Amino acid sequence: MLVIRSVVFNVLFYLNLLVQLIAALPTLVMPRWGILAVARFWARTNLWLLRAICGIKVEFRGLGKIPSGPLLVASKHQSLWETFALLLIVPDPAYIMKRELMWIPFFGWYAWKAGMISVDRSKGSQALADMNACVRQELARNRQIVIFPEGTRRPPGAEPKYKYGVAHLYAGMDVPCLPVALNSGLFWPRRAIRRYPGTVRVEVLDPIQPGLDKDLFFEQLQHEIEGATARLVAEGERELASGTASASFASTP
Repeated sequence: MLVIRSVVFNVLFYLNLLVQLIAALPTLVMPRWGILAVARFWARTNLWLLRAICGIKVEFRGLGKIPSGPLLVASKHQSLWETFALLLIVPDPAYIMKRELMWIPFFGWYAWKAGMISVDRSKGSQALADMNACVRQELARNRQIVIFPEGTRRPPGAEPKYKYGVAHLYAGMDVPCLPVALNSGLFWPRRAIRRYPGTVRVEVLDPIQPGLDKDLFFEQLQHEIEGATARLVAEGERELASGTASASFASTP
């Protein structure tokens, strides 16, 4: 049943994505809020599908710690899940993403319209300078910059590989950095078709105020995200091991 539910979800997930991409075409001639509204609706429908079909719930913790105004949001990255779910907790997000994603038809158009920030990794140090300039521009618009400091998805328990670019960004922007921990990879593993019932937990941690030394910030960010992530992963593993999520879902009429 797990495989069947996972396949059904994946089919509906991509059908939902296709429908939303077509429905969003009018937003290309609307202000930015138009495409962000569609993206949030898409995120909510994804969470509903996950709960209804796969028995995957979500618990957000620490939302009251999110400060108003411009800031950096540095999130752990284990799954595709957080790329859409974080849209629901950040008022006006601008994701930092690799340039190649902007070339995808429809998706790239909407990412451009939403003011997402693309990075050309082939440019080396110039890419960092270009990214900083774009980030500064979006922060001046009172936006929140979402960055995955490891640059790619890392499975739960894997050795962290944070890129130093987040420290350069923090040092140059004079805004708080909001660390975010999660355990999504337990229930929506990367490069896998199966979706496991349980509770994805996302924890917003205390903001790191501007002004720290870059190296100290980089060390503190990793320590806080990894410590909280390990705790959330342990909670999720206990849930999976106990079978309570599966049993609860199986008994649902």
